[in-house]
Amino acid sequence: MIAIGNFFFKYRNFLFILLYLALFIPSPDIFTAENFGSHYYLWPIIIGLVVTISGQAIRGATIGLAYIIRGGKDKKVYAEKLVTEGIFNHCRNPLYVGNILMLLGVGILSNSLIYVGILIPLFLFIYQAIVLAEENFLLRKFGAQFEQYCQRVNRWLPDLRGIGHTFQGMHFNAARWILKEYNTQFVWLLGITLILLFIHPQIIHNDADLRNKILMVIIPILTAIYLYIRYLKKSGKLVS
Repeated sequence: MIAIGNFFFKYRNFLFILLYLALFIPSPDIFTAENFGSHYYLWPIIIGLVVTISGQAIRGATIGLAYIIRGGKDKKVYAEKLVTEGIFNHCRNPLYVGNILMLLGVGILSNSLIYVGILIPLFLFIYQAIVLAEENFLLRKFGAQFEQYCQRVNRWLPDLRGIGHTFQGMHFNAARWILKEYNTQFVWLLGITLILLFIHPQIIHNDADLRNKILMVIIPILTAIYLYIRYLKKSGKLVS
């Protein structure tokens, strides 16, 4: 599993691209009119948005409070220090938990049985392998310190006890959240928009002209915000 984890750690960015594209693979529906009535499409929209927004909120809180260097070093697992504060004080892998909820949420939103029933379990297997590879590295580097951390904090299930104290005792770095997440936010929001308009056309009464008008407004706005943040980052006018 560790060897598998090291392999997928190296190529995990490509994995996200494939998973987003897979949202539009034709699939049997999770929620159908036969089982949930004429307004069946509201179920995946409501549940999917709640789940995916929860994942994004976890990612945002994690990055804003205590950040770890993502991507490793030379595409290999790496850490300069053991980060245990912030949301890492409640879960050992909060960014991964956030990613899982984000992707599960958009899978539910797309009402795709193949995505939720096949690709998400495969994604969970890959993430488990990556986490085992990371933990193997951390154990070798930090030894007893990491062992004590593992005994105190769950690998996957967040322990919310004391979460209020965590937020009160730390400063949320909004600039860091924006700079680190603007790529993810752009793809996420664009994906949600496309899913809502193309997979759930009922919400706009199957009006293709209205759909196109909405896209002509939302896509330029999202793109402009993305480019502006990128400019602020590259010019050094917004720093974390």
